This record gives sequence, C-alpha cells and structure tokens, in this order.
Amino acid sequence: MRTATRGAVVRQAPGKYEVVELEVDDPRDNEIQVKMVASGMCHSDDHIATGDCPVGTYPMAGGHEGAGIVTKAGRNQKGIQEGDHVVFSFLPSCGHCRYCANGMQNLCDLGAGILAGPRWTDPSSYVLQMPDGTPVGQMAGISTFVELTTVSVDSAVKIDDDIPLDKACLTGCGVGTGWGSAVNAANVQPGDTVVVMGIGGIGINAVQGARHAGASNIIAVDPVAFKREKAQELGATHAVDSMEEAGELARQFTNGQGADSAIVTVGVTTGEHVAQAFATTRKAGTTVVTGLGDFSEVGLPIAISELTLFQKRLQGALFGNSNPNYDIHRQLELYKAGVLKLDELVTRTYTLDQVAEGYQDMHDGKNIRGVILY
Repeated sequence: MRTATRGAVVRQAPGKYEVVELEVDDPRDNEIQVKMVASGMCHSDDHIATGDCPVGTYPMAGGHEGAGIVTKAGRNQKGIQEGDHVVFSFLPSCGHCRYCANGMQNLCDLGAGILAGPRWTDPSSYVLQMPDGTPVGQMAGISTFVELTTVSVDSAVKIDDDIPLDKACLTGCGVGTGWGSAVNAANVQPGDTVVVMGIGGIGINAVQGARHAGASNIIAVDPVAFKREKAQELGATHAVDSMEEAGELARQFTNGQGADSAIVTVGVTTGEHVAQAFATTRKAGTTVVTGLGDFSEVGLPIAISELTLFQKRLQGALFGNSNPNYDIHRQLELYKAGVLKLDELVTRTYTLDQVAEGYQDMHDGKNIRGVILY
C-alpha cells in the first residue's frame, strides 16, 4: 500500500526545491516508515539542485540529515519497532561487507546506490512516486525533506526517547562529518595546531572535534564575520578571513613549521582550496578534504615535490571516516554530558514550505545550520 505525503523535490538540475504531493510505500521486511520530526539542511542537497552533484533519478526528493518516530516497521534484524525514535545515517551500513567488517561503516558497499534513486536492494522499485505514478528518487535512501518516509533499517540508528530529535537529527550528517574530520581523519592530537577552512554546518563541527581532541590552536577561516564569531563561541582559538593569515598564524605557533593539520570544509570546494590548505601544513602534516564541489572538476595545483619531499598527507573524509552505528550514539552521549554543542548549531528553523528560503539563507551566509521542523 501507499500513503499520501508531501515532500520537497528537484525536478531537474540546475533547479530549485519545490514542495509537492507524493505517495510513499509501506515498509517491506528490513524497512521502517518514519514520521519526520526534523531535518537538517545540508549543503550536499543544494549540490543536487545546482547540478554539482548529479543523481540518477529526477525528480529527486531531497534531504539526508533527519530524525523522526517510527510509525510502521517490517520484520527487521535491528529489532526496531513502532514508536521508536531514530536518527538516519545518510550512509547505510549493512554490517557484513568488507568495509563494515573492518570498522569502516562509512564506506559500506550499499553506499554505491545513495544517489541512484530507487531501493538499492531492488533497482526497479521506488519508495516514492507522484500521484500520477511518476517515480521519484530518494536522496541517500532516506529523503528527509518528506513528511513521511520509508527507509531501510541499514540507514536507521535507534536512540533514547529523551533526546530532542530536532537536535539529534544533526548527527546524521553534519556533526559526524565535521567532528570526525578532525578526530578520525586528521587524527588531531593534544597540543596540535589545526586550521579549519570554511565554517558552515560541517566546519563548525570540525572546530568542535579539534577542541575535543585537545588541539591548542584552532584557526577558523571564513570570509563571513558571523561565522568567524560562531567558530570562536564553539572552540576556535582564532578566527580569520583568509588562508594567508591562517598560514601565518600557524607558523607563528609552531616555530615556523606550519599547522599539524588543515581541514577543508568549504561549501563548494575547488582544487585551489585544497592547495591553499596543503600549503599551511608542516612536514608530515595532514590535509583533510571533506567539502564537495563540481564532480566533474579534476586536478590539484600542488607541487608533487612538496608532497613527496615534505612527506605530507592528503586525506579524503567521507562522513568523517565514522562508524555511524557507534559514533551517532557517542556524539549524543557527549551532547547529554554538555560537551558537544548541538543547540548552538541551529541558526534558524523553517517549515517544509520554506525549504527554498532556507537554502537562500545558506547562500547568503546567514546560517550555520538551518533545520526544518515538521
């Protein structure tokens, strides 16, 4: 059976999100249906609208950072039942592929299908459709910009009922991606000097992660004064508007050596951004590239000799190199203990019908994180 619902879709790229009537499948075995409570508005969904990030199906229902309450549950190996509170992980984890078995759930083989649109277990089947029967793609297999969504339990993490879902939703992408970029990918150590380039929903959490890991100097870089101020509120020791100034500060703090790590979390990342971050790091330093840009862009303007002779490391980071079934719980425990700041990340809340306005605010530099409340 199908149930009527509403959701924000992109019909083509480039395009804009519009709210439309939809129909959603009942859950099959190992699926659950969830009434959404909150959804973060991540830049990656905007990449779909601009066409920087191509997807396999249009129209595509957006949203990949969300939390809600289970309304229907098929038989499933996780034991998730009606009434349970869940956070979605935008990257599923099957638990038994090579990567899951090695503790690298963020690289689970199921992730290959998150931009395709249909169920990854059945490419001929779509969870969502228009009332006229037109198939609608499901972003990351979850589509959190939909009031009622059906998802695989491989994408759901059950959490305690006392955690506010409008804050917990942020751990499904932005918090884990940024925090993990510092803690896991950059392997920040006590006393380190860290540069975070780009202070949006990801970069602000890289700042938090570096602080938790014990960095002595955390240099936040962003041209928007509001974002620099927010970075200092959440743990940055310094905030500047250019990478040139960040590099100079890092060398001052390290007797001329440079930063131990630089984390690139720019909303639309280019090769030049990576090169600027690479230049700020010391010998044997690490540059972590977390931001996304145009998928067709190739090439990094860095000197191979500097990479080789200075033994520097370039490290990609997907979902902060995290294990969502563990790390989401860990981050929520830090939140409950008052260590990880989630409330402070939400700049403004929106209704589903304001999704386009929310993304315009993001482009205008007004938001750290916008959240849709249902």
